[in-house]
Amino acid sequence: MSELWFYILAGMTVAAATGVVMLPNPVHSALSLVATLFLVAIHYASLDAHLVAALQIIVYAGAIMVLFLFVIMLLNLQTDPDESPMNATAAIAAGAALAIAAVLGRVFYAFGTSGAGAELPEGFGTTKALARVLFREHTVAFELTSLLLLVAVVGAVVLAQRDKHDARVEPVEPVEPVETEGQG
Repeated sequence: MSELWFYILAGMTVAAATGVVMLPNPVHSALSLVATLFLVAIHYASLDAHLVAALQIIVYAGAIMVLFLFVIMLLNLQTDPDESPMNATAAIAAGAALAIAAVLGRVFYAFGTSGAGAELPEGFGTTKALARVLFREHTVAFELTSLLLLVAVVGAVVLAQRDKHDARVEPVEPVEPVETEGQG
């Protein structure tokens, strides 16, 4: 991939990731995260890591995002219509993001293309290479991540059930009408 296309793709990825934290509606934010995950998959594909790109789309943009959307719908998150999408915290976050981007741009400019044209190791991006790294070197992190996702799902369901249980109204027994004088 040429350097120009990389910068265009990187800019699109940063813009989509910015939408994740800046959009006030949680569903729009989740859809922006889907776009970010697809763009990251394109980055992986450009590095000839096609398996990782496919897993990025199937697992994260597919399964995990469906899970996130179910949690958003279960919790019934609403945005405050009076709340401005650009508050002080968002302005500070945008300023910090610009500062980090400027520093990283300066670092990339200083180093230039010193790593361009570097040869990739034999078997880079293959299923065998990924499995070796994932299940030999990072087994504990892989299992802890799956446990963390399980705890998040259980927590979301418990929160959703608690809100439904608290909002339930107990039925009231009917009261016999009382006759008063003058009725008749």
